[in-house]
Formats: sequence, structure tokens, C-alpha cells
Amino acid sequence: MIERYTLPEMGAVWSLQNKFQKWLDVEIAVCEVHAEDGTIPADALVDIKAKAAFTVERVNEIEKTTDHDVIAFTTNLAENIGPASRFVHYGLTSSDVVDTANALLLVDACDLLLAKVDALLEVLKRRAYEFKDTPQIGRTHGIHAEPTSFGLVWALWYSEMQRNRRRLVDAKEAISVGKISGAVGAFAHLDPNVEERVCAKLGLKAADVSTQVIQRDRYAEYLCTLAIIASTLEKMALQVRHWQRTEVREAQEAFKKGQKGSSAMPHKRNPILSERICGMARTVRANSVVGLENVALWHERDISHSSAERIVLPDSSATLDYILAKTTSLLDTLVVYPENMLKNLDLTRGLVFSGQLLLSLTQKGVTREDAYAWTQRNAMKVWDQGGDYQQLINEDADIATKLSSEEIARVFDLKHYLRNVEKVFERVFG
Repeated sequence: MIERYTLPEMGAVWSLQNKFQKWLDVEIAVCEVHAEDGTIPADALVDIKAKAAFTVERVNEIEKTTDHDVIAFTTNLAENIGPASRFVHYGLTSSDVVDTANALLLVDACDLLLAKVDALLEVLKRRAYEFKDTPQIGRTHGIHAEPTSFGLVWALWYSEMQRNRRRLVDAKEAISVGKISGAVGAFAHLDPNVEERVCAKLGLKAADVSTQVIQRDRYAEYLCTLAIIASTLEKMALQVRHWQRTEVREAQEAFKKGQKGSSAMPHKRNPILSERICGMARTVRANSVVGLENVALWHERDISHSSAERIVLPDSSATLDYILAKTTSLLDTLVVYPENMLKNLDLTRGLVFSGQLLLSLTQKGVTREDAYAWTQRNAMKVWDQGGDYQQLINEDADIATKLSSEEIARVFDLKHYLRNVEKVFERVFG
């Protein structure tokens, strides 16, 4: 991921320095288990742990000759360790190191993402309660439908992000596995007990079975989970973009002093952060397809997945990390205009209460078909000719025989539509 969209902590996780350090952690853990079993001398382990060192620059330099980064890495270690280096990488294949280290990297990435999900959940809950009793027009197909609570929007987002959190926890468990099983996963040179103990030292589980690699359905689950979360964030940002439209103006991104909206039009306040979140979410979804494509490899392994993973694992992690932080900031500071919500509620001069009118007429014994026809014919007059819907309803001879003016007034009472919001909040927040 480009530096512009990489936050420091996540960038550090996916740095070459940290990747090679995780490789070294795996190599050392294997040496420790070998020393416990007497496979390598105890003094060799002391030597290895004391002298094992690398530099990114030297590994990259050696790789120009070897065209193999793990060999370049172990060669650099050998330069520093000396004779005891013959016991490093004993019985291993490159993927034993790389895939087990990848698990360590992905666990750290998950922990950072989970922390940001938790921060977003706190904002969503706080603002849900802030706007629990704030009426807003609900829209379906982009058209005014019925009144709702602005707080319900936030409660819905909170509930969805809770599901996303559970998905991410599950994905973390799926990728928290290592393998020390050799070139085709058959433990030709090491006992499975070695794998179990090495993984335990590293805080991982041993894969039940593997080939030369950890099976890529695990990585696909991680990438698809990130894609789902990114889609939720886009959903939120897209809604903000709609609210900020000049004709709507129910909410807008905070606009700080000195900020510029347009190089040509000084008056502009554009939803640039929301648009950025929407755009970046697309890349996370695209990367999930790469994860799915990497599941099918030839036989016990080919290397077609490797190059792609070097891109999509760090990039998806860094991108989601970034847009989680930005979404949290966006929603935490979102400027809301309840007075404009009320104005918009009244734009159609009462049409949004037609559903309750329909039900009220059926309660009085009118067939649904007749009730629909009576309410719709008046609604169409308002759409086409203007006027006030409640007034037309009061003047409709058919409706007047069934509903009194007081009963019609209750139909147009906004409070009716918000009466069960508290019950929904109890479901969502407990």
C-alpha cells in the first residue's frame, strides 16, 4: 500500500524488517525444539541465538544472486552465526518458515484491525443514542417512504459491525496456524511433535494437515472478511455522501478551518473523505478475489500464489486499517442538521403517512383494495398538482364516512412511527 494510505502501526507490521524478524523467530523456535530433543548441540543453540542477525539491505543484496529470498535470508544469518549455522533451517522447507511467519504477521494485523473496529463501535453506539429520538424520512429506491429514527441508522450500522467483528475474530483463528511439515507436508525429516511444539512456542496452532504450504482457504477467509468489512464502511460513507447533497443537507462531513473544497469553486464543501472510503473499499474487495484464486494450487504446491500474496495481504490489511480509522473519525465528527430532516419530512406535504392511513381505513372495515384506491388517488393529486395531503384526505367524501378529523389527525402524528424505536435499541444494545 502506498505511504499516503498506510498508518504507522500497520505499516510496521508489514515492513521487510518485521517480516524477516518473524522468519528469524520461526527459525529460532525450531532450533530450540531441536536442542530440546538433542538433534542439535546445546552450545550450537546458544551460538545461534547470540549471533543470529540480518539486515534488510544484505538480504536484498544476496537475493540479487540467489533469486530466492529465504536462501538469501539464511545466507545472511550464516554470515553472522558462523559454523553453528549448519543447524539453522534443519529439516525445513522455505514455506515452513514463510507460512508460519505469515500467521504471526496476520495475527498482529488482526489485532490492530480489531482495535479499530472496537473504536468504531463505540462511536456508533454513542451517536445512535444521541439521535434515537430524531425523526428522519426513510427512503426506499431513493424516494421518500415513511418516517424513521435517525438513531436507527446508527443502530443498524452498530449491529452490522458487531457481525463484522465476529467474522474478524473467526478469520484470526483461521489464519493462526503454522506448519513445520517439510517439502510436501509428509514430515519426512521431522516428527509432527516438532511442529506442534514450535507452533506452541510461537502462540499458534499446528495445521492438522498441510502440503508444502498452509492451505490458502485460510487466507481467502481473511481477505474475504476484510472485503465484507470494507463494504460495510462503504455503505456508511455512501449514506453520508447522500446526506451531504445540497438538496438534502441532513448531515455533512466536518469542514475544518483552512480546508478547501475545490480549486475552482471556493464555496464547495465536498464529501471527499466519504468518497475516498468508497473508492478504497473497492480495492479491498478486488483483493479478496485474488485470495479465492489462490486456493487452487497444483498438487502439493506451486508458487503462483506467492507473488500475489506479497501484494494483497499487506495492502488489504493496510487499506482496511486506514479506512476504519477514517470512518471512525468521519462519523465521530459528522455534522447533523435535524431541522433539515424535519423540512425534508414535510417536502411531500404528508404523503409519507399514506401507509398508516391505509391501515386505519382497513381497521374501519374498508377492503384493502378500496382503502388503497382512496389513499392513492389523493396522493397522486399531491404529486401532480401540489397541495396538502391531510387536507385532501379530510375533504374526501369516502374517507370522511369512515374516519373522523381527529382520527385522521392521529394518522399524521409523527410520534406513531417512532414509538417502537426503544424496543429495537434494546435488541441491539441490550
